[in-house]
Amino acid sequence: MGFETNAEITWCPGCGNYGIRTAFQNAVLELERKGVKREEIVISSGIGCHAKIFDYVNLSGIYGLHGRNSSNAEGIKIANPELRIITFSGDGNGLGEGLAHTLYAAKRNQDITLVLHNNSVYALTTGQFSSLTEPGWKGPSTPKGSFEIPLNPISLLIEVGATFVARCYAGDIKHLTETLVTAIEHKGFSFIEVLQPAMPYHKWEEYKDKIEYLDKKPRSKEEALQIARKAHRFTIGIFHQEARGVYHKSLYGDLNPINDNLSREKRLEKIKELLKP
Repeated sequence: MGFETNAEITWCPGCGNYGIRTAFQNAVLELERKGVKREEIVISSGIGCHAKIFDYVNLSGIYGLHGRNSSNAEGIKIANPELRIITFSGDGNGLGEGLAHTLYAAKRNQDITLVLHNNSVYALTTGQFSSLTEPGWKGPSTPKGSFEIPLNPISLLIEVGATFVARCYAGDIKHLTETLVTAIEHKGFSFIEVLQPAMPYHKWEEYKDKIEYLDKKPRSKEEALQIARKAHRFTIGIFHQEARGVYHKSLYGDLNPINDNLSREKRLEKIKELLKP
């Protein structure tokens, strides 16, 4: 089965989303070589330029409301823990409208992977500033330059409980592919911020000469937080990875509601038992 769909690709020419799509497809192929079945992979998205990836990749999933992609992914994982859930988000969708959903999915250590397309702007709605817009950036909603301090997504997600946190760059397909595979294989909430330009508002030249790589993966959560707070915002690599119990295991152990569901008759018997005086 190929990845192509019948949907017309309407991303702007040169958009960083093309690189994310390519890397994700490469990652799925690598996971398949490792024995993961494609029908076990489910995707979700919110609303925005990032979300169009849902139309352009031939995989099962759900196209959600603005900012609700993480909660949709949580629901799918809780319903069927055997699935590998990858949810896509923009910086506005996931750290603006959907901030609470993103943080709670990380806090719970839901076993899902969130890929944050960070172009530092609400691109689809023509250039409003977002939670990650740098001070001084001039756009339609900030003609004199944004004066708000942007969130630090790496330190924020480490702090709230994500057990895999990384930053990648859409211009380094190999690094992004490898990180996606590692994130999807990780047991717990995986967060990957992907730096990518939205062409009407940012150009590749603003990124490529500034990209730098972490020398090594931090050895502890505290070290990861220190590095994340001090690192250049164009520093890429895996900032944090730890082992911690995942949400669905704490919720109901090895139960799978899809495979282990009770018959209608059994459910009615249990209800009658509960309703006995």
